[in-house]
Formats: sequence, C-alpha cells, structure tokens
Amino acid sequence: MKHQQPLTSGDFTEATEPFALFAEWMEDAKRSELNDPNAMTLATVDDTGLPDARMVLLKGVDDHGFVFYTNLESKKARELAGQPKAALVFHWKSLRRQVRVRGPVERVTDAEADAYFATRPRGSQIGAWASKQSSPLESRMAFEKAIALTTAKYAIGAVPRPPHWSGFRIVPVAMEFWHDRPFRLHDRVEYRRAKAGEVWAKTRLYP
Repeated sequence: MKHQQPLTSGDFTEATEPFALFAEWMEDAKRSELNDPNAMTLATVDDTGLPDARMVLLKGVDDHGFVFYTNLESKKARELAGQPKAALVFHWKSLRRQVRVRGPVERVTDAEADAYFATRPRGSQIGAWASKQSSPLESRMAFEKAIALTTAKYAIGAVPRPPHWSGFRIVPVAMEFWHDRPFRLHDRVEYRRAKAGEVWAKTRLYP
C-alpha cells in the first residue's frame, strides 16, 4: 500500500513546541479526513481502576489543553470526577498519523460552557436536556417523548445550558506524535513536562 505523504512541510521531529505541531497536524487532518477529523478516543478509569474508553469530539484546544463537552451525569463524567486524569488518542488514518495525550483533567468554567452551548444546533441543545446519558433507556419511544416535551418547553427563545452539562479540559503532561513509515520503522516523538506551564522536554522514541 502506498504511504500517504505529510501535508505539512519539513520534518516534524524537529518541532520544539507540541501544541503548535498539533495545530499543524489538525489542519492537515481537516483537509484529509472524510469525517470528524476532531474525533478522539477518551480513556478514563472507574472506581475499581478498570480502564474505559470511547470516542468523543474535540471542541477546543489551546496552549492549556484539549476540551470536550458532555453530560455531567454520564459514565465518563462520573469517572473523571472520581479520578481526574485521562488519556486521548487522535488517529488520522488518511495521513497515517496519531497523537497521544495524557494528563490531569479540570472542568471548564461556566462561561466557557455557556459560550460553547450557545453555538450548538438547537436540536443538540434540546437533546442535552432530554437525554439521561448512560442511564438505562426503557424504549426509543420514551426518549422521543422526552425530546418532544423538551422541544415544547423551549419552543420560544434561546435554550439555556442544562446545569448537568459542561466540559472538561485535559491538561497534557505528555504528548506523543507518531507517523507511519515503511516496514514499521515509524517516527515517534514524545514531549513531557511535570506540570502545566513548565518547559517541554522532547525525546525521540524507537518505533
């Protein structure tokens, strides 16, 4: 199979700042991936230490961290409340690249959550009120009834953000960039720091 060439110029292994490199790779992914270039695997652990993982969408990134939003009563939110640490994996198959992120997790501010919620489609805003995420659902009809009732309740005016809906920010202490090379002789570069605000240490890794 022919290997996809990077869309960014230069050798990524020479980059010294991981957030800038991530931004470049994300722009490449937006041009290359057919669906959801911002999709990422979110890994957490439950109260017994058993790992859990699911796909979520990245909704914000800056030099402080990676943000996603969810129902605070969902399983992932409960797990993060009990153990506020997480890992992320971005996999862009069309580019043969992946990025791994690990670090502590914090809640976004109410102002951040309000601002993002206001940008969501109205149907998604209604769904945030109607869905009891991760709870048992007796039937699809019951869910559709909840959606209809919520739609009627907020028939006029803006839909407010539910108090049980907000976001989390993963503040990375480790970021690894991986690019496929022939014969599994891949390029891997890891950036590490003890905590946010400190200087990153970069290490090239064996594939």
